[in-house]
Amino acid sequence: MTASDRLPVVGIPGDARKLDTHPFHGVGEKYINAVAHGAGALPLIIPSLGAGPDLEPLTGHVDLDDLVERLDGLFLTGSPSNVEPHLYGGPESAPGTLHDPQRDATTLPLIRAAIAGGLPLFAVCRGFEELNVALGGTLHQRVHELPGMLDHRSDKSLPREGKYRLAHAVRLAPGGVLARLAGAGEVEVNSLHAQGVDRLADGLAVEATAPDGLIEAARVEGAGAFALGVQWHPEWRFRD
Repeated sequence: MTASDRLPVVGIPGDARKLDTHPFHGVGEKYINAVAHGAGALPLIIPSLGAGPDLEPLTGHVDLDDLVERLDGLFLTGSPSNVEPHLYGGPESAPGTLHDPQRDATTLPLIRAAIAGGLPLFAVCRGFEELNVALGGTLHQRVHELPGMLDHRSDKSLPREGKYRLAHAVRLAPGGVLARLAGAGEVEVNSLHAQGVDRLADGLAVEATAPDGLIEAARVEGAGAFALGVQWHPEWRFRD
């Protein structure tokens, strides 16, 4: 097989979670399917090697520039966990908030290395929030508690299909990447997040906004390759 024959390899950083009493690293199947069957690429799960009780940060364990060179793309997924607020100077999280410091310690430096190396990057939900934090932006932790803002969370009482239903429109920035791809100025999206962008990082340009003004998509300005994040979940029903 020649280099031109091989499948593109897309790295997907995993979540570090406990199942029963055992630590696991994993990625939701819908993200893997979107890469494998939607994009026709080979998904490569990147373990979250950082900030664990017996682990050095990823930057001390793996040459990030070498990892970026081995990949053809990077896909940053959603997750039940939130970026730790001390990483963007935010207030302490509400009690019971799920965090994943190993993922934070992996994705934030990896995002910066990917952009510097011109690696195509796509970020979804938590991944979009990571992109903003990695480049110096901040987050709202509980958008639904802010005056005048929508409740962007999913209805936990609904079955899986219902949680991912179309929830609201987003207005696409004229001349932006998404507007060109959609061929429209507005599209309907699903909505399953409590957090959202507060201050957009320098170097990011708005691609879409929700009816309440929340930034729901942004691109990296001047990136050497496609580099974009969205707050919604386009990997759901990617065949549609």
